[in-house]
Amino acid sequence: MKTIYLDNAATTRMDPVVLKSMLPYFTEEYGNPGSMHHMGLKARKDIAYAREKVASILNCSPKEIIFTGSGTESDNMAIFGYVRKNKEKGNHIITTPIEHHAIMDSYKRLEKEGFEVTILDVDREGFVNLEQLKSKITDKTILVSIIYANNEIGTIQDIPEISKICKEKRVTFHTDACQAAGYLDIDVKNLGVDMMTLNGSKIYGPKGVGILFKRRGIKIEPIVYGGGQEYNLRSGTENVANIIGFTKALEEVEKHREVETKKVTKLRDKLIDAFLKLPDTRLNGDRIKRLPNNVNISFLNIEGESVILMLNELGICVSTGSACTSADLEPSHVIVSLDLPHEVGHSSIRFSLGKFNTEEEIDYVIEVLPPIIKKLRQMSPLKYTMEEAEAKGRTPPEEVGDHH
Repeated sequence: MKTIYLDNAATTRMDPVVLKSMLPYFTEEYGNPGSMHHMGLKARKDIAYAREKVASILNCSPKEIIFTGSGTESDNMAIFGYVRKNKEKGNHIITTPIEHHAIMDSYKRLEKEGFEVTILDVDREGFVNLEQLKSKITDKTILVSIIYANNEIGTIQDIPEISKICKEKRVTFHTDACQAAGYLDIDVKNLGVDMMTLNGSKIYGPKGVGILFKRRGIKIEPIVYGGGQEYNLRSGTENVANIIGFTKALEEVEKHREVETKKVTKLRDKLIDAFLKLPDTRLNGDRIKRLPNNVNISFLNIEGESVILMLNELGICVSTGSACTSADLEPSHVIVSLDLPHEVGHSSIRFSLGKFNTEEEIDYVIEVLPPIIKKLRQMSPLKYTMEEAEAKGRTPPEEVGDHH
């Protein structure tokens, strides 16, 4: 049975070119970059070259690039590292209800340390209200963190405009851009961000590696202590193979961004058009301002988990939302945050495409999914129409901070 992999927002298959670039560092170039002999010096030199290459892609200084062990670690470094270092300036931080758990759970922890968290509203497409953002920034606000492109519904925020607001208010701005790389502009000068997170496993690179862009002048404290690597901000022997792999992956997706975006957008739209022909379905996230590879759709009156299991029997891999919580029986916090009822959240499926997907695979999914939906709906005791479900509203879940 052939596997059709449509869960690229969770992780991507490694590009063979990336793997090739990494292999010498497992067998031949295995020196510790902290060692003074020729093998250590070679490893150190290769990391320096990788840092320069990443910096050239992001349009920043190499000294503004910190290599980490994951996107989650980069998010944690940005959040914890910044607010703890700058707490004398204020104790108020702002985010959204549709962030990755690496952000949401960090803020929950910071509330226990005495920080105040404001969670902005988003509309039914997942967009932040910029006027509300302006109104919630106070003289005690020290950090705003808003995701660039949402990992579940694909909605793309206006990061340059958010950066402009934060700059005018003299507040530091961080964005999680893990899903954006390869499809959207990640030039930090164009975006205007102070800190930005990327990781390798979303761009056909290795798992277990990420970066934090930290603009010069932004002060943070480490969350990992030890040997003082990465400018004394991220101790631990550098994973040279993963750093090289991340760099090569980033080079490749940026080099082919225009072509791959066009290809994947075509496949995405083919899926969306076919799915929306089914009754009582809803596309979650904006139709236009969304990631080229993201299709998040709710098939009302069924459980998303049941669809996943039946598709899996046919070799098709999809998810109900963030891979970090895919085993959780609660509806997606992102879908519920769109002011939609739990019934819509429970029935949502995320199809996330990648450069290795083909039109033949998409045609097969379009062929086999409608009978699955029909069968599950016949078995379901729920008989809502989408209009009834959307009108039903939702009961706000418990979240961190004040939800204005």
